[in-house]
Amino acid sequence: MVSRFRVATFNLLHGMSLVDGRVSVTELRDAAGALAADVVGLQEVDRCQERSGSIDQAEVIADTLGARHWRFVATLHGTPGNGVWAVATDEDAPLADVPSYGVGLVSRRPVHDWRVLRFPAAPITLPLLAPGGRRLMRVPDEPRLAIAAVIEGPGGPLTVITAHLSFVPGWNVRQLRRIAFWARDLPGPRLLLGDLNLPGRIPPLVSRWTQLARVPTYPVYDPKIQFDHVLGDGIGADAVVGAAALRLRVSDHRALVVDLDL
Repeated sequence: MVSRFRVATFNLLHGMSLVDGRVSVTELRDAAGALAADVVGLQEVDRCQERSGSIDQAEVIADTLGARHWRFVATLHGTPGNGVWAVATDEDAPLADVPSYGVGLVSRRPVHDWRVLRFPAAPITLPLLAPGGRRLMRVPDEPRLAIAAVIEGPGGPLTVITAHLSFVPGWNVRQLRRIAFWARDLPGPRLLLGDLNLPGRIPPLVSRWTQLARVPTYPVYDPKIQFDHVLGDGIGADAVVGAAALRLRVSDHRALVVDLDL
């Protein structure tokens, strides 16, 4: 029997529209609804940030998708980009109402276990294009992390991981290798969804996992590069029914969705 399973990865850019620079909960919900995914990996997610309406963006997306299982994990407390923030740790759970920024994972299917792997920021600043691609600005790296969920998939348990890796060359490669090694202790098969800040065919070469979609995702208005990836370990390309990069009303990335038969 065929069981269709849709996964997605989406760098939210904290829900900001490049058209007018605003963050709208309505547009965030519309974007989440367009994904229509069973599991969504989220990067650049806000929680309790004034700039995004002081909402929990991962919770809003979970609610839109009718997903009862979700988790937001902060990489930092404060607002990135203004120079006033602190590194988040696993001991920060009591800081529930502190403005935070990080990574989220949302699942419509039951989750049996959650795991988190953290990485320190690279001690380097690099010139990067500002959202919209109009100017270069020097940007310090941030702490990074991966979230893993052991979920009840169509054919039994599987592990889904989402991550947002460093933009610093070399650091992102080491982080991806570490995630692939860390994942060996988690039930297979395995999926990695995320903004890996590594282009094209580099992620499957580094991780030795299978690239399940080869679609440019960045920048949103005319994508030339694929930074957003879906990789499989124990899930091959023959399981892919379709893949697409969706241009939504928020973010400077396109969302990557992949349909699988498992």
